[in-house]
Amino acid sequence: MSLAISMSNGTEISIGVAAMVHNQSLSLLPRNAHSVPFVELRQSLASRVAAISPFVDQLMRFILKFRSADGSEIDIETALREALANAVIHGNRANSYKRVYVDCRCYMDGEISITVWDEGQGFDSEEVANPTTPENLLFTHGRGIYLMKTLMDEVSFEDGGSVVRMRKNSKGDFSPSNESSRGCNATLHRC
Repeated sequence: MSLAISMSNGTEISIGVAAMVHNQSLSLLPRNAHSVPFVELRQSLASRVAAISPFVDQLMRFILKFRSADGSEIDIETALREALANAVIHGNRANSYKRVYVDCRCYMDGEISITVWDEGQGFDSEEVANPTTPENLLFTHGRGIYLMKTLMDEVSFEDGGSVVRMRKNSKGDFSPSNESSRGCNATLHRC
């Protein structure tokens, strides 16, 4: 069950509970068969480099409303910036008539799932050079996918590389919605 709210600026917010059937069709990455309340934001941006930072700032504010800060926020933000930069620059070739789409799902257990897709031709992620090998260390590009895979718990590429799905679990054992009801001290991660 979910509630979708469409804003006048084209933003769509969904609030609901992921049922097992919906996990199969809506889940950004495979999840265990458990139902967890979530909030979802779907939005798009024009393929302009200048649009990336304001978009990331807005999405991070959204994420932090539904997730306890656990120190991994900079990881999520950096991976999101890299995914958007790849979609704008490499996927859509900075064609401002093309859009980059983002689906962000914040589960109440602290997990974040982000999907970014572009209108480009895609790429083979296995063909991307490893930026940590000696011959690639001095290159000024080619670190985005490496950073995403290093900073997030799961990263996968689909549809020929035009879709990237990322997932980050919470480092804590509690969610913002049940922390106070269980009597947890904010500095402790277990009760």
